[in-house]
This record gives sequence, structure tokens and C-alpha cells, in this order.
Amino acid sequence: MTQSDLPVLIARTAVLRADGGGEERSFDCRGILLPRNLALLGAALAFSAIVAEAQGQGLATRPGILATLWLWTPVVFGGFLFNLLTSVLSMALGTVAGLLLGLALISLVRPVSRSAWYVTQFFRNAPWLVLLFYCMLLLPFEVSLFGQAVPLPAWLKASVGLALPVMANVAEIVRGGVQSIPDTQWQAADSLAFTRPQTIRMIILPQCLKRMTPPWMNLYAILTMATTLISIVGVQEGMTLTRAALVADGRVELFVPMYLMLLMFFFLYCYPIARWTIALERRFNVKA
Repeated sequence: MTQSDLPVLIARTAVLRADGGGEERSFDCRGILLPRNLALLGAALAFSAIVAEAQGQGLATRPGILATLWLWTPVVFGGFLFNLLTSVLSMALGTVAGLLLGLALISLVRPVSRSAWYVTQFFRNAPWLVLLFYCMLLLPFEVSLFGQAVPLPAWLKASVGLALPVMANVAEIVRGGVQSIPDTQWQAADSLAFTRPQTIRMIILPQCLKRMTPPWMNLYAILTMATTLISIVGVQEGMTLTRAALVADGRVELFVPMYLMLLMFFFLYCYPIARWTIALERRFNVKA
């Protein structure tokens, strides 16, 4: 049984005693607080509110809320797909850079490891929105490539801005995964006359893959939800298009349903990733 130093909230158990005897029966209330049950309850309440509002708008000259949501769904969903594209690109850039930075953290050359440590700590503790603003303002609007001017669109610069904190977090994941491998693996590689790069590439990293996959997936889910920050720097994505739809329709009662629809898109995408992460942790059951 795994022990943890983290604070844990234990659900209370109601104990009832029968009138005629001393037998006690306990009823566990933890099942009610499962995330699945809470999500279903919230979705049912939201759907009931939307249906009631739509019925109240049925006699009005303008279409009801459900009809209006259906009309704007392709626009909002298209913006959500752009959020996913940004998250995939940022995660790819951050993973490649973070792998190199993580290997630099475990380098035996002290100037290299110390420099990598400073870079990792800086980008891990910097606000993501501040990094976005710096990338949008400091990166050029176009670069010269083989004598040709190649523009740098805003979404590309925003992807680079999100990739910087991802790089630092991936570097820590790589460092933790490598250091979790027992020293006997390194000693066995030394006895077989493997060089350090060969040991890392052929022996250590393959064993780290199971240990690094769950936190890497969790980081990707966090990054996907953080892509809404790029709306602040002027990139047309889900939040921006939802706001534009509200302005174009001009109906105050659509504020909650429109953002609820966007929220459900993110939830339906990120929640399975979270459940899959938990399943992988149970399946691998990695022990140091």
C-alpha cells in the first residue's frame, strides 16, 4: 500500500445503529462525490436551464437559445480545433527542447548542468502569459530565409511562447525519470564498456519511458487548457471566436450557454486524457 505525505481529505462515514440491537451499519458517501457523478449532475442542470430558457423564447421573434447555439457551433468548434492545433505544436516544440535540456541537467560537465538548471528554473517559474507577451513583442514579424522574407504569424509566435514553459517542465520530467533509475543499471552498463551517451540512449531512456509518459500526458492536458491565453495576444481561437459570436448576436442571455459550450469542448477532450493517465499509472505500476 502506497503512503503519501500529501494531505488527504477522507470522506466521512455515517454510522447508524438499529433500534433493537447493537448492530452498526455504515454508509459510505464517497460515491456521490465522484468526478463522473458531479460532471453528469452539472451537465444535467445546465441542459435543463438551457431547455427552459429555450422554451421561454419560443414565442419571441428571435430564435431560441438552442437554435442560436446550433447556429454558432461550427464557428466555436473551429476555434477550439485551432486551440488543439496550437497545443500539439507547442507540445512538440517543448518536448524536443525539453528532452535536450533535461539531458543537459544530468550532464557531468558542471557548467552545462548549472546553466541548464538556471534556464529550467527561470521558465518553470515565469508566468505563461508574460512569456506569451515577450514572444509576441520580441520575435520579428518576418525572417529572411535564403534571401526570401518569410513571415512569422501570430499563432506561430504564440506557440513558441507556450513551448517555453513546456520545455522547462519536460526537462524536469526527463531529469526525474533518469534519476529514478537504480544505480545498478549504470554500473551494469559500465561493466559492459558502454559510453555514457550509449548508456543513456540504449539503456536508461527506454526504461524511463513508462515513468515519464503519465506526467507528460498530464502536462499536455494543462497546456491544452492554457491555450485560451493566446486570445489575449490577438490570436483568433476558441475564446476569441466565442466572444465575437456574442457581440455579433447581441443577446445577453447567450453569455453563459456560449461559454458553457466551449467549456464542454475542452472538458470532453481533456477529461479522457486525465483518465487515460490514471490508467497508465495503474498499468505500469512503476516502482523506484
